[in-house]
Amino acid sequence: MTHAPTQGLVNTEALRAAIRDEYEAVASEPSRGFHFHTGRPLANLLGYPDELLDGIPEDAIASMAGTGNPFALGPVAAGERVVDCGSGAGVDSLVAGRLVGPDGRVIGVDMTPAMVEKARSAAAGVVNVEFRAGYLEALPIDDGWADLVISNGVLNLVPDKPAALAEMRRVLRPGGRLQLADIVLGRPVAEGSKVDVSLWTGCIAGGLPREELAALVTAAGFVDVEIRPGMDVFAGAPQHSNAAAYGTLGAGIRAIRP
Repeated sequence: MTHAPTQGLVNTEALRAAIRDEYEAVASEPSRGFHFHTGRPLANLLGYPDELLDGIPEDAIASMAGTGNPFALGPVAAGERVVDCGSGAGVDSLVAGRLVGPDGRVIGVDMTPAMVEKARSAAAGVVNVEFRAGYLEALPIDDGWADLVISNGVLNLVPDKPAALAEMRRVLRPGGRLQLADIVLGRPVAEGSKVDVSLWTGCIAGGLPREELAALVTAAGFVDVEIRPGMDVFAGAPQHSNAAAYGTLGAGIRAIRP
């Protein structure tokens, strides 16, 4: 079964404002401590090789947030075009920029002004990476521009996932790849709880069980959909998280745009 959009269950603007507030704090006060891991400890937890992060400003790495490693889901080739959906402080975009080389190009898109500003500062002098303000439901990218779309822990924060996935499909060329890191739930969130903005910002209410997530990606027009369950990326975070109560795990999502 496909999963209906959930934007009617939560006030979209209130949710976006709460998410912006949360990630403004991650951008400006990364050492504060959150219900998720951040920075180099997170990168180590997710298996990012140190060489991928070499040369990326420590200030950007400190504000890194995510639930997985999209680069572990498949290779990135020199000369490719990549869109990073929910690019945050810009770490994944800068990694992608290094992998695609001087003949490739990367565009990161994020809705939090402080994160866009931080990412642009981190990318100063990097000619093949740029950052644009925007929403995943309306990506500021041309049709069929990208060879690869990546994201890291952001799809669960989007209330209208069908719209976001449709946009990812739109910006991919035929044969283009989807490599998303996100979450899957061991048990679904009750419909009545999906109005709780704190459960959304806690990376819970917007999550889906594995089968529903796969069905949603398929319904968006992707093929060869694969969901790879990952690790508990919330355990041991500085602040308490309710993620364990829902069996929340990181996950990798791979698919192809036919």
